[in-house]
Amino acid sequence: MRTIDLNSWDRREIYDFFSPLAQPWYTVSFRLDVGGLYRYAKANGLSFYYAMCYLVTQAVNGTEAFLYTIRGGEVLLLDRREPSFTVRRADEKYFRIVTMPCRGSLAEFCREAAEREGAQDAFIDPKSESDALLYLSCLPWVDLTALTNERGDDRDDAIPRIAWGKFVEEGGRLMLGMSVEVNHRFVDGADIGAFVGRLEEKLAELS
Repeated sequence: MRTIDLNSWDRREIYDFFSPLAQPWYTVSFRLDVGGLYRYAKANGLSFYYAMCYLVTQAVNGTEAFLYTIRGGEVLLLDRREPSFTVRRADEKYFRIVTMPCRGSLAEFCREAAEREGAQDAFIDPKSESDALLYLSCLPWVDLTALTNERGDDRDDAIPRIAWGKFVEEGGRLMLGMSVEVNHRFVDGADIGAFVGRLEEKLAELS
């Protein structure tokens, strides 16, 4: 992690432009071909959802614009973000939030995520909350086309929110709607494009 010198930062003008806004966040939605991941997860006995959390986190951590945060008025560039994702057990009415490091292989992450979900009784572990997280969620009941998130009035909130819906078959491909919400003080459309490109590459590797 390093502190950004605003006086020499090439993004300073854009950062200053969006900083006074009461609502500096925006959302972009798009579709992904997840057929390769679905087949890979099924063949290897892995959770498709956990696997998506792993790949999305990797793609985020490979995209610098998603790693900025603000602490005490200073802009910092994080080394990485860790996933904080919703889970809902089949026998329960309400969801929980599990936060954990994104480490090891895809299979190792999926196994650890299942263990943590099974062991966590509370809705959320407050000790795990920080500005270095990545909020992930899934609405498997709908073909997601767009989504917004609940927020407070903290304009310094730079935690990306990424969600997806159920996958549907389109023209012989398994497609998934995904929504990305970010703070425009740090993330532009080109940065979202770079993130999507990295995620598509990772999905293609499993095809």
